[in-house]
Amino acid sequence: MKLCGFEVGLDRPLFLIAGPCVAESRDLVLHTASTLKAICARLGVPFIFKASFDKANRSSGKSFRGPGREAGLALLAEVRETVGVPVLTDVHTPDDVAAAAEVVDVLQTPAFLCRQTDLIEAAAGSGKPVNIKKGQFLAPGDMAQVVAKAHAAGGAGRTLVCERGVSFGYNNLVVDMRGLAVMRQTGCPVVFDATHSVQLPGGQGDRSGGQREFVPVLARAAVAAGVAGLFMETHPDPARALSDGPNAWPLDRMENLLHTLVTLDRAVKAAGFAEQSLMQAPGN
Repeated sequence: MKLCGFEVGLDRPLFLIAGPCVAESRDLVLHTASTLKAICARLGVPFIFKASFDKANRSSGKSFRGPGREAGLALLAEVRETVGVPVLTDVHTPDDVAAAAEVVDVLQTPAFLCRQTDLIEAAAGSGKPVNIKKGQFLAPGDMAQVVAKAHAAGGAGRTLVCERGVSFGYNNLVVDMRGLAVMRQTGCPVVFDATHSVQLPGGQGDRSGGQREFVPVLARAAVAAGVAGLFMETHPDPARALSDGPNAWPLDRMENLLHTLVTLDRAVKAAGFAEQSLMQAPGN
């Protein structure tokens, strides 16, 4: 699959989707995007910047949601033009899709909304690539029906599927690495969300907690299992982030972690994937 001018898949180098959870400010998005662009250029990693203009699924109604659609998309447009990187953002309603598609290179549907047919069809029919996050309540194989909706709406050849953990109960998530291989059977490139997978949903009462110390553990495991790309939220000062700080990876630690992941990705993909010959449907 071609994504933002580069090829992605199990036979291609790892690509990265990364940025802060929310577009908190102009300075934050420009600084983070510029820093990540430089890091990825040094490591030879194709890069897509990510930030949300609205987080409609916060734990508390009083939590910071973002600058809103108009102001947030203006910030993302500035990142795209000034920094010169492709940009991804979430859409929460079909009404968001047209406005976002005019500005960004890739749309993303939130995990909680992966069963919302109208949203999936609108995003897939936009003409933009779509990263569909697997719901915390779905088994990996259930994504086949979600992808079928996207393809029927015109998203064939432009759909990514993303693992972000499964609800384990009591504010915890768990990742079954077998699910990455199962999701390859959709025929779509598979992305692993290494930061939301360590989130503790609602773990701080009125907000989610997280265990960012385990981001490298899960990221290494996913790359070893075989993925097309990684999704990672990052922030210059996670303790002060206005959304998802506890599971964000510190920006100043990103290059060291990516260096390890790129090395692992090259070794794993050079060796090939023995499991592919034992699985019935085509991989990505």
